[in-house]
Amino acid sequence: MTDNAVWLDGNAIGGLLQECFGVELTGMPRRCQSCDAVRPIGAHRLYRGAGLVLRCPVCSDVALRITTVGERRILHLEGAWRIDILDSDLVSLSVFRAGEPPLR
Repeated sequence: MTDNAVWLDGNAIGGLLQECFGVELTGMPRRCQSCDAVRPIGAHRLYRGAGLVLRCPVCSDVALRITTVGERRILHLEGAWRIDILDSDLVSLSVFRAGEPPLR
């Protein structure tokens, strides 16, 4: 057995989460549905395999599964996630047609 970690911290998927949600999430808290611990996403443990699995750093319960299918990303969130988005960030999350200004 080696001392090498088989996981990365949650900061490793910070860019991917920002692409999906439009905001930085690694500092945001998540409450585990199993042990009730509240920890920032960046403190969780990321395991890589056929997809990505983010686990609670306290009890190792699954917090998030990410699978890529073709050009789609499928995210399955577990527990309580609190995603705080400033009104100024909502422009980047708005859906608009090409040639039209973003919704405000």
